[in-house]
Amino acid sequence: MDKVSSDCPYPGCFFCVMKEGNPSKRRASILKFFRDLPAQDDDGQVLPISGLWNTAMAHPNDPEFIELGIFECMAALIWKGLKNRRWLSHDQNIYIPYYAAHIIGSYTMNMEEFAENSVHAGVIPPLVELLRGRLTWVEQRVAVRALGHLATYGSTFSAVASHGEILELSIQLATSSLEIVYSHFYQYVDRRLSYHCDLLTRGMGGVEMESRKAEEWASQLQCWSLQLINCFAFKPEFLPTICKPEFLIKLPGMWGGLVNENSPAGIGLLRTICHHKLGRGPVASCPGMIEALCNIARSSDDWQYMAIDCLLWLLQDPNTCHKVIDKAVPTLVDLAEITTLGDHKKLGDSIVNVLQECIQSSGTGRNSLSSRTKEIIEELLSSRQRLKWEKTMPKEDLHIKQAAALVVKLEGNSMFSSGNIAGAASKYSEALSLCPVRSKKERVVLYSNRAQCYLLLQQPVAAISDATRALCLHNPLNRHAKSLWRRAQAYDMLGLAKESLLDAILFINECSQSNDPDLSLRQNKVPDYAERLVKKQMRAAWLFREAAIKHGGVHCEGDAGEIYGQETDDSEWETASESDIGNDGRDEMGDDDDDDDSEWKNEGERKDKYDKPSVKDLKHGYNVQLVEDEQ
Repeated sequence: MDKVSSDCPYPGCFFCVMKEGNPSKRRASILKFFRDLPAQDDDGQVLPISGLWNTAMAHPNDPEFIELGIFECMAALIWKGLKNRRWLSHDQNIYIPYYAAHIIGSYTMNMEEFAENSVHAGVIPPLVELLRGRLTWVEQRVAVRALGHLATYGSTFSAVASHGEILELSIQLATSSLEIVYSHFYQYVDRRLSYHCDLLTRGMGGVEMESRKAEEWASQLQCWSLQLINCFAFKPEFLPTICKPEFLIKLPGMWGGLVNENSPAGIGLLRTICHHKLGRGPVASCPGMIEALCNIARSSDDWQYMAIDCLLWLLQDPNTCHKVIDKAVPTLVDLAEITTLGDHKKLGDSIVNVLQECIQSSGTGRNSLSSRTKEIIEELLSSRQRLKWEKTMPKEDLHIKQAAALVVKLEGNSMFSSGNIAGAASKYSEALSLCPVRSKKERVVLYSNRAQCYLLLQQPVAAISDATRALCLHNPLNRHAKSLWRRAQAYDMLGLAKESLLDAILFINECSQSNDPDLSLRQNKVPDYAERLVKKQMRAAWLFREAAIKHGGVHCEGDAGEIYGQETDDSEWETASESDIGNDGRDEMGDDDDDDDSEWKNEGERKDKYDKPSVKDLKHGYNVQLVEDEQ
């Protein structure tokens, strides 16, 4: 190729080619560059590849390079790195397989036409070799990302699925990715490969930055593996491979961590599995699964609705209903006051309708309901009937009932202040029975106050139930600060670190925006008690914690401070039961404004069956939330 610029010492320089003003000459030069590059052994090859990497991220929908053979070039470069270790170790060629796989993933993440082109160019076999771990976990990360994009499209899924080992490799990677990154990179700073460090930080950070980015990349490696598995889960023939108990039981714990909160991770895959009848049986039979789904369903994160979907589908299936109903019903009843959750309209009505169907279809034998479950559902249905009656009552009568509830609530507050916690809880229960169902603001306060009592009475399960009901009634949903804090402490008492952490963080966020002088963060200062709990739970819910324990980074449950190489002050790790006294937000009751007439407007009743979304909707719900990394 002729030189384009007399100032450039490299014939055929890619950057000079890109400056060519004549379009036909430019295209011809780029075509020749892509064709010739894999056969060249010159120094400096990583420079044009890194330039292509930047271009692919900035303009992933631009067809120019696709038409000129970039996929064939990238596939050939990956093969070269796999087969020619001498070339791979020369100059900076070690970076090239990573960049090549990343370029493939960037150009295929949005455009099905590009994905089809890449398959025809033969990118899948070299990506599979990277997925096997032929190089390192860094290349596995971008390989599973690219294969996940290819598996998303109907026209290219079969090409991915034809490589039978991809699903098994993805399951193995989802299960072991955190341990791989911890043991191969995070654990020993002095053994970190320099090119890994450069890729992680782009040369902009030291050891601390490397460690933070390693945690983020490990989470992405796991979440992108789950996304690839999710594509297989839409096909019933792959469910027996996916629905093995040893894998299913780990899915609720795969949550992306705080570094990758935009991924639906394990719960997204579980939702896809539960959408098909072949998947619901293994999920219902998996030990601890329903309890885990209930915890996620109560959570205040973006994936709450996915767990609710799973529980409702399991209840609607005659083959699984009897296995899950006693565990699922208490949680779903707590959530029945949800109106809108994201794009889900009248979700609470859907919950009520499914539970009503359970009552109507219950019989004898395995389809019979326990007396306690039946009682809980009937209490909910009775509450809904009260709401209908209230719509026909004179407004004056509703105000009388509301005033009576207020008097009883104040009596409860007085008992609480005098130390009669059980008596206060009883008064709040009485007030709830008097308070109009439509008086949502007042019921938020009553449930939240009773949750406080249950905390002090060492009844964390009851406290979680009441705090959840308060959060569901509150407008906006899941944003009542005091209920978030009380539920965070109750989760802490049960050892549910992730759930406690998420609620504590939301509590701090709400405090920063609150007008309540008891909650507002003066001068942006986080309350000490909230900071202590967040620090504790961040250690307990740390993404690498299990791997660190296994590999000696943490020797026992009490060694949380060793995870980050920091000394731990025991005073920071008081449990909810140990912090009853002091200004921690648990020694006083806070009343919010009472309800007003504007909340008593009629709401349409939804009587239709809880519909399952289409496969297209499911895929959208999973894939749309996968945020691409910037590297």
